[in-house]
Amino acid sequence: MSKLSALRPLVLALVALASLPAVAARDDSEVIFVNQSNWAIHELYFSPTDEADWGPDQLGRRTIETGGRFTLTGVECGTWDVRVVDEDGDVCIIRSVALCGDTDRWVIKDRDLLACQNTTEED
Repeated sequence: MSKLSALRPLVLALVALASLPAVAARDDSEVIFVNQSNWAIHELYFSPTDEADWGPDQLGRRTIETGGRFTLTGVECGTWDVRVVDEDGDVCIIRSVALCGDTDRWVIKDRDLLACQNTTEED
């Protein structure tokens, strides 16, 4: 048996291990937020539905201006609550959003934002 033949199983195992993160990353989701409302979005939070605390502001120092868009990548598979805060400090919470391995495009319009803000009760 040659040295190359003896190393073949090891090489195959290393190739398989190296591909694992790429396979896991395919399960991550991407969410594209398109702001068609008259208000800039100043804060955006995601939190697993079964947790009480909000995660970090996904926008950081950015805002989603009227007519603007923001793409959030690497969202792990799961069920999420989403908290949106506009320029006036009005809050909209969307509960139990299931994401796994897909690309969603969320268009934020005045009527949707106002309706959500009217029904949102913060914990």
